[in-house]
Amino acid sequence: MDPLQDARPLEGRHILLGITGSIAAYKSALLCRLLKTAGADVRVVMTPLAKQFITPLTMATLSKNPILVEFFDPENGAWNSHVSLGEWADCCLIAPATANTLAKMAAGIADNLLLTTYLSARCPVVVAPAMDLDMYAHAATQENLARLAGRGVQIVEPAEGELASGLRGKGRMAEPDEIAAFVGRLLDEEKKKPLAGRRFVVTAGATIEPIDPVRFISNHSSGKMGYAIAGELARRGADVVLVSGRTALDTPEGVRRVDVLSADEMYTAAVEAFREADGAVMCAAVADYTPVAVADRKITKGDGEMTLTLRRTRDIAAELGADKRGRLLVGFALETHDEEAHAEAKLAKKHFDFIVLNSLRDAGAGFRGDTNKVTFIDAAGREPLPLMSKRDVAARIADKIESLLK
Repeated sequence: MDPLQDARPLEGRHILLGITGSIAAYKSALLCRLLKTAGADVRVVMTPLAKQFITPLTMATLSKNPILVEFFDPENGAWNSHVSLGEWADCCLIAPATANTLAKMAAGIADNLLLTTYLSARCPVVVAPAMDLDMYAHAATQENLARLAGRGVQIVEPAEGELASGLRGKGRMAEPDEIAAFVGRLLDEEKKKPLAGRRFVVTAGATIEPIDPVRFISNHSSGKMGYAIAGELARRGADVVLVSGRTALDTPEGVRRVDVLSADEMYTAAVEAFREADGAVMCAAVADYTPVAVADRKITKGDGEMTLTLRRTRDIAAELGADKRGRLLVGFALETHDEEAHAEAKLAKKHFDFIVLNSLRDAGAGFRGDTNKVTFIDAAGREPLPLMSKRDVAARIADKIESLLK
């Protein structure tokens, strides 16, 4: 950080500094001091092994906060809540990050306070790897880093040089001033992300309702609109869970995807994801009916007609609307007739904050294409939009979501 450019660039920001069991832990002392000098409030979580390399007393003195290691204080039973820590932090910085900790992060293992806090964090996560060159170059470590990067974890690349083993190569933890500067730039960029810290569920694509092992009932949805919305929300800083039916689309960057097939599977996944969400966008084309019975072998063709008995599927949007509790809920309506009347009925019945209507009668709208023509409908009225790309429609939807959250 350049003190001449900004004396306290992290003023008021909350940094959770995680320290793991590496000889590079001695650098964490200087890193903590740099973050404090830049204005940050720093709280330190250490793994039990990290205490063998640097003392909690040192870090407590520098951070001016108690050091957290265990899940609870054995003296009085006070609980150290990983959930509260994850909500408090503007950035979770793990420096040094050992190969062991990176592997556990990638696998979702939560056997110490630092790892449970990482899994609870709603903020940007930064890791500064530190290990011997062969451990860093190992395929397992590189795969773990790639997996974490794919989930949005920011990686401060280690440097090359002399290592604790006496060997020379890549694996030295980056210098504290480089890491502090990286965090400063990251949080400066986060200021430009209006949905940072928000969690959204987006449903997308078509569901598949099996008749037998070969045949099924579905629809023409490609998932393009829902995927565009998920990607746009993620670009604006939101933590997005995309509950997706079958599609050939790639997962948008920064989005966590949950694949489902049937309407029942989508119901379960969406309801589960909504429990921790600030809002949801219901864009999937979900089957209203599914076969009562599914044959366990292919139904052979007979001479006469065949009757298929169907039952209603559970209404995902209605379920989320019934448990809304002040959260934002956006619906979609694809209609072929009496479009606005049907959309307005859904708006009221399912407790949507607004609904996005598109009609198959509009050229360039509907399934599979890259454009759409929609109308926003809410309690205040209707806002028709011109024909535009689905990505631009997604941006307009995100704009409206932002305005409602304010």
